[in-house]
Amino acid sequence: MNSVLEYGYVSLNKKNEELCGDKVEMIPAADGGATLVLADGMGSGVKANILSTLTSKILCTMAAANVPLEECIDTIAGSLPVCKQRGVAYSTFSLLSVTPGGSAYLAEFDNPPAILLHGGKYTPLERAERVYSGKKLYLSRFAFERGDVLLVMSDGVVHAGVGETLNFGWDVKEIREFAEIQYDPALSARTMASIMANACYELYGHRPGDDTTVLAVKFRAPLSVNMMIGPPSSPESDGLVVQEFMAHDGKKVVCGGTSSQVVARELKTQVTTSFDYIDKDVPPIGYINGIDLTCEGVLTLKKLLTYADKYVSVSDPDIKMFKGKDGASLLANLLLIEASEVNLFVGRGVNLAHEGLGIDNKTKLDSVVKLINILKSLNKKVEIKYY
Repeated sequence: MNSVLEYGYVSLNKKNEELCGDKVEMIPAADGGATLVLADGMGSGVKANILSTLTSKILCTMAAANVPLEECIDTIAGSLPVCKQRGVAYSTFSLLSVTPGGSAYLAEFDNPPAILLHGGKYTPLERAERVYSGKKLYLSRFAFERGDVLLVMSDGVVHAGVGETLNFGWDVKEIREFAEIQYDPALSARTMASIMANACYELYGHRPGDDTTVLAVKFRAPLSVNMMIGPPSSPESDGLVVQEFMAHDGKKVVCGGTSSQVVARELKTQVTTSFDYIDKDVPPIGYINGIDLTCEGVLTLKKLLTYADKYVSVSDPDIKMFKGKDGASLLANLLLIEASEVNLFVGRGVNLAHEGLGIDNKTKLDSVVKLINILKSLNKKVEIKYY
């Protein structure tokens, strides 16, 4: 079974700044590979944001088109606006290109050295020094193996705690050791990035003294999650829909009370329901033999979307992890963290139980569309069928 590439990042703005001086640009390839750039503009605020945005956009676009690195750097040097005070145009960057098979090329210019975790342990990269257009770069070639995580950082990470909790910032060796301790093969790339960024946020005393970004790239096992939401518009289709749903490989989720009854009936079993209200806003989950998660529909989806908004936010310093046992938390963990591919089976049947509650099919379908957009923004493969 092939591995898949997963990536995510978190950025913290320097205190009192509305814009971040760091910028991450990502271009996924149609074949499953990707080109990623983390750029850090000189200074902070608007100027730094412009410098890093231009650098990341130009470099990522050209590198993804297989333009030689030297030509990319020449283009950046000729494109960046010059700072009037310092008389230079300056942005550090880390460029990573990964093929579907895991072959990786990393070019680093003045950013802290990336950290590769192999088997959860720090593994040094061989870094060859090269000079392009007067800039000293470090180039590395390596192969991702399943479970490997690469952490790419701006210098706000190593400056974390200066003058606050630490005298001289967060030492690179200490950052590596912290990453090793926090590593868990079940964590998503975005969760790992948020753990590192959150640690910086704490070291800064919640007032970052510098723009701080952590980009995590992970090579992981694929997992398909299949979710049935709502009953088919025609009851005569129940059997065929459930048969197609169950025929798909991967984990199975049934979302909605009527859907649960349909699936249980077609599988010749029953739905048993928990009476534990773990979260007062989320109805209890149910259980069906052969189904990994059975949950209520509209209210659970609404809570899921609230969780998802925080999960995809690149500026939220909270750790992106779902430890709750309520239906929405369990669903969020399956779809946002565990899944690499999501197959949605969406029924257009009217749920009579919703009459008089202000809940209609449009509410459900709008939630489904929002969920699809979020999953695609996380670079997950999404297939949807309406019935």
